[in-house]
Amino acid sequence: MTIAKTILLFVLAATAEIGGAWLVWQAVREGRDWWWAGLGILALGAYGFAASLQPDPHFGRILAAYGGVFVAGSLAWGMIFDGFRPDRWDIIGSVVCLVGVAVIMFAPRSAG
Repeated sequence: MTIAKTILLFVLAATAEIGGAWLVWQAVREGRDWWWAGLGILALGAYGFAASLQPDPHFGRILAAYGGVFVAGSLAWGMIFDGFRPDRWDIIGSVVCLVGVAVIMFAPRSAG
C-alpha cells in the first residue's frame, strides 16, 4: 500500500503544481483572465499539502524524488494541453528521471 500511496500522492502533487503553473502561464503569457492566475496560486498551494502527505518523513528526499516526477509530468502535461510533441531525448530524459525517483523512494534502506 505504501508504494501505491507514494505514487498516488506524487501524481496528485504533480497535477496541482504543473496545473497551477500552467494556469498562471495562461494568464500571464496567453492573455487569459487574471482569475486563471488566482486558480493557479490555489493549485500551487495544494501541491505543497499533497507533497507533505508522503509517508517518508524526509523533506529533502521527497522533494528530490518529486523533481523527477515533475520532469515527466511536465512533458505529459504539455502533450495533453498544449500539443507539445517530445522528441526522443525528452523521453529518454524523463525515463532517466523516473528511474531516479524509483531509486530514491524505493531502494532498500537500513532502519538506522
